Amino acid sequence: MVTDGKAAPSSGVRHAGELVALAEAMVGEDDAALAGARQVLRAAMGPEALVDAVAVASNFERMVRIADATGIPLDWPVHVLGESLREELGLERFAAAALTPRPGPLARALGRALRPLVPRLMRVMAAAGRRFARV
Repeated sequence: MVTDGKAAPSSGVRHAGELVALAEAMVGEDDAALAGARQVLRAAMGPEALVDAVAVASNFERMVRIADATGIPLDWPVHVLGESLREELGLERFAAAALTPRPGPLARALGRALRPLVPRLMRVMAAAGRRFARV
């Protein structure tokens, strides 16, 4: 949905098209497109949601710039488990990808083997976190 600039109807996100249009306009250089995307999103979701959407997108941009500027590397598990996702999304085409060395063959194989387990592991960790939060 994000890489081709079109909102997938199956995303389940309300007003996904308007949100994607705003995100695309925010990283573009066309001021008129940005003004139009803001106006459309405001009409669809209201002014508060527009402010929230712009704030979220701006925060992500800020965090990425800070991480890139300081050279913060990905944690090893994230780096290894995310390799196939980065390939699927074509993230290597961006200049900043050169700052992150690719995992070796053994790490890539390990990432491919463990990736199917990640959703279940995340659910288990989230449940454990909720239990500990009540204590």
